[in-house]
Order: sequence, then structure tokens, then C-alpha cells
Amino acid sequence: MFKFFDAYSIRARLFPAIIAAAPSLAAVTLLISWKSFGLSNLIATVGILVLLFAIADFARARGRAIESKLYAEHGGIPSVTMFRRNDGTIDAGSKDRYRAFLAGKLAVAAPSPADESANQAGADAFYAQCGNWLRQNTRDTKKFPILFTENITYGFRRNLLGVKALALCLNVIVVTVCTVILWRLMWDTDTPQGSRIAVVLVVAVAHAIYMLLAVSRAAVWDASTAYGRELILSCESFLAQSSSPVRKATTRKSTSKAENISPPPG
Repeated sequence: MFKFFDAYSIRARLFPAIIAAAPSLAAVTLLISWKSFGLSNLIATVGILVLLFAIADFARARGRAIESKLYAEHGGIPSVTMFRRNDGTIDAGSKDRYRAFLAGKLAVAAPSPADESANQAGADAFYAQCGNWLRQNTRDTKKFPILFTENITYGFRRNLLGVKALALCLNVIVVTVCTVILWRLMWDTDTPQGSRIAVVLVVAVAHAIYMLLAVSRAAVWDASTAYGRELILSCESFLAQSSSPVRKATTRKSTSKAENISPPPG
């Protein structure tokens, strides 16, 4: 339960749910009296929380389904395709250094240019292992803040796209209900109820425009490639640590001490 309130879950899962349900939340907030907290207010509050949790879970599931389709359309996961020698997103020299480093960590041989040319699927399997190792070893958000930010952006866009259809359906329902209420009130703007409904309609229109124009597969893929690139570039941090002067000095000092130790008498 508490994991739902961590930074990633709030920004990449809860926020898409709030955006998806924005017109519904506006309707509940404005059309129910909150001057006193009664049974109706309690039911509305619990209903909002349950609705947000349900939408967040649905958005995550639908986002994952869309994710797999996007990967299939673009030839694979960005963290794999960018490692390929025929991809120019990251320069060849850097990728050679990353392959050598990750091959050492995985204790497997990195594919040579000839290997990759003859068996791209086999090379991709190695690159997938590299991605898994990097994801497991870059979970420290303080050491890898840029990567964490890119991951949140990708998760937010993916989950929001996953809930796009549901959000627009909720929007239509809210607009229909508000229109019927306004028709019965004969658009009496002098009444508080009519003014509140007008606000809900404005929110619904702005919400629909945002969902239709800003939430797209292209936006999700753009965030996915940004995250994949940053994940591969995180190798620089590990390479810098392994070649730092302090680390080298410590290694030399330990080696020197070991050499000066006299062997035990035979």
C-alpha cells in the first residue's frame, strides 16, 4: 500500500489517474455541497479514492499492453535497438566501451560486428541482458536523478495513453449529465448550481482537448527513447567509478602491501 505513495507511483501512476478522471472529480467537487461533512460527503470521498486507485491500476495495465505494441512497431526496446551497431543515436566508440564493461559484469562475451551481422537476435539477447543489469543497478535515484526523471516521464505518458479512451468516455458522460441538468435549469446563470455546471463543462472541454492533442503514441515513444538512451549512458557513471584516482590509489596501496608481506617460514 505504501509503495503507491512513492515518488514514481504518485507521478507516473496517480497523476494519470487524476487527469483521466478530472471532469468527474470536478463534477463531484462542485455539485456536492461541502459546507458540512455528512454521509454523502463521506461516500463521495471514499468513491473518489477508490476510483483513482482503480483508474491508476487500469492505466498501468493498459499502458503495458500499449508498450509491447510500440516496441513491436519500432523493432524492439530502445535500450536494445540503440545498442545495435547500425543505430547512430549513441556514438560507436562509446558503445564499444559499454559493451566491454557490461560483458565483464555479465561474464559473457560481447557480440563482435561479425556476430551481430550474422545473428542480430543473438546480439539483441546480449543487449537485453545489459539493459536488465543496468536497470537493477541504477535504482539509486540520488545517484541517477536524470535517469529517474526520464523513467517517470515515460511511465506518466505511457499510463496516460493507456487510460485515454476511458478518460474520454468519462468526459462524454460528465458532459451529457451536465447538459441535461443545464437544460432542466433553462441555463439560469443566476443560480449557483448553473454556474458550477458551467465550470464543469469548461473543465471537460479543456480536458478533452488535452487528451486528444497531447496524449499520443508518438509522445510515449519519444519518452521511451529518451529513457533508453539515458539508461545506456549510465554506463559512464560506472566506468568513471572504476577508473577514479582514489580507487586506483587504493588498489595500488593494497597491492604494495601484499607484495611487502614476507612469506611464512617453511
